[in-house]
Amino acid sequence: MNRHQSKGQGAWPFPKTRIQWLWEQMEGFHVLYVFAMLGTLLYNVLQLTVPYFSQQIVDEFLSGPEAAAHLRDHRDTFLWLLAGMVGITLFRVIVVYLDCMAYEHASQSALYRIRNFLFNKIERQDMKFYSTYRTGDLMTRVTGDLDAVRHMIAWVVRAIIEAFSLFAATAVYFVSMDPLMALCLLAVAPCIFLIIYFFKRKIAPMHALLREKLAVMNTVAQENISGNRVVKAFAREDYEISKFDEVNSDYRNTNKKTMFTWLAFYPEVELLADALPVILLLVGGMFLIGGRLTMGQYVAFSGLIWGIANPMRQLGNIMNEFQRFSAASRKVMEVYYSEPDIRDAEDAVEMKERPRGKIEFRDVSFQYEDGNLPVLKHISFTAEPGQTVAIMGETGCGKTSLIHLIPRFYEPTGGEVLVDGIDVRRYRLHDLRSNIGLATQDVLLYSDTIDGNIAYGDSHITREEVVRFARYSAADEFIAKMPEGYDTIVGERGVGLSGGQKQRISLARALAVRPSILILDDTTSAVDMETEAEIQQSLRELDFSCTKIIIAQRISTTKDADQILIMQHGEITERGTHEELIAQGGYYAQLVKLQNGESI
Repeated sequence: MNRHQSKGQGAWPFPKTRIQWLWEQMEGFHVLYVFAMLGTLLYNVLQLTVPYFSQQIVDEFLSGPEAAAHLRDHRDTFLWLLAGMVGITLFRVIVVYLDCMAYEHASQSALYRIRNFLFNKIERQDMKFYSTYRTGDLMTRVTGDLDAVRHMIAWVVRAIIEAFSLFAATAVYFVSMDPLMALCLLAVAPCIFLIIYFFKRKIAPMHALLREKLAVMNTVAQENISGNRVVKAFAREDYEISKFDEVNSDYRNTNKKTMFTWLAFYPEVELLADALPVILLLVGGMFLIGGRLTMGQYVAFSGLIWGIANPMRQLGNIMNEFQRFSAASRKVMEVYYSEPDIRDAEDAVEMKERPRGKIEFRDVSFQYEDGNLPVLKHISFTAEPGQTVAIMGETGCGKTSLIHLIPRFYEPTGGEVLVDGIDVRRYRLHDLRSNIGLATQDVLLYSDTIDGNIAYGDSHITREEVVRFARYSAADEFIAKMPEGYDTIVGERGVGLSGGQKQRISLARALAVRPSILILDDTTSAVDMETEAEIQQSLRELDFSCTKIIIAQRISTTKDADQILIMQHGEITERGTHEELIAQGGYYAQLVKLQNGESI
């Protein structure tokens, strides 16, 4: 089970309740939101004015024994009552409009604030976070889940205040007219509240499940869209369409089941709400005939009975939306309150000068949290400033894990990694990483110009500098032949470029930050031998000092290194220069013979 799944169960894991957290997100709009809630109370209390005026008009000017005389002698009062009805109705419309605008303004502002905060939080997480959370799930949290949070601020809170204030105001008004008649009508309310309570208990886990199904569907869609080349290469379109249809059907069925749950309770709520006019007709009719109620009071009861019925009907929808918010907010708050394990120490050292680039591994061991076996075992070596250290070994021996410890993508489980004699855990992350250039075999280019991709690490460098770094990586020649040169837009992830072209742009991007430490993880694996030789020559002639850590499989890439490390099963088994390792007759010597076409 993933971390994000397990946190959804058990005790509440966050320092604030959902409502407290929601209120915090509306910072700067608290006064506006309070006025909006007061406005909701106001326009719902104003709902009573029309029935009240109607009662006065009917009793005084239409059905009372003195109705004709009153209409003749107090016509101005009659006109004032009509004008009051119209005026208050118009005033209420204005209040409702301004109220809705206030709710929407507060909700959109909170949405903007939370989404920015979440993106900032996600960007600053460590590698463990990204290996735990699926991309599609994170996308769901910053889109669909946040929309449920916004809906809570903009509609659910308003609907709750509206339902209870209208119900309470109507109940008070009914009791003021005739307590017994009011009691007969309000007797239905406890039954509806009981139904809503059982509905809440049943719907809450269903919304949590529905949210998980949506995340799974988004993950499948995201993975297949980003991996479309693999799908096409293996002609698996039909399989992937079928796979998406399966998760889509699962989401649809869960959605239907959730909606049908409310529909199962809805007839009971509707039946009780529809019973109110029948009660009024029977009981109110007898009270009217018996003289207990006046015709005006009966008209007021009849005209405002929806003030009891509608809130009862709305409670189901409100509860449904509240449970959707509850499920979504838990997922949003999980990311909101998450903290990376790898972060700046309280006494972090600031790099005031460009580091010299000395790298030391002192008895370093490492194991992934979800792994049972150590990946690195007691690794020790030193790379002096300006030196080139090459790392070779069979697949899975721990080469990439080793270089990931230098920029603190992961922390060693034992030993120390030092840069310029200081443990990397004592540096500020930004300072450390901004002085490291990293280029990997699996290249990610952004949907931007080639110039923008190369200058990604330092957007202030000039075009001339971009061209110079492209020449270092042997990329300038093919870039110059492109339709718009350095202003050519590359597709998402570098679609339209060959593997070798992408690797060379990636290398230029790593060099463009003028790093003190350059880490190349099989960066030239997709380029031809001639281009590789050109790149190696350029790396030896850089116009700035740079310690290079190179992972490679080609002897041509590693033979000129100051030190070559051979790794097997997470340990350094051989070390030395090209000539020294050949003389040892071990793994490296066999690799040289193999790549030179000699028999082993």
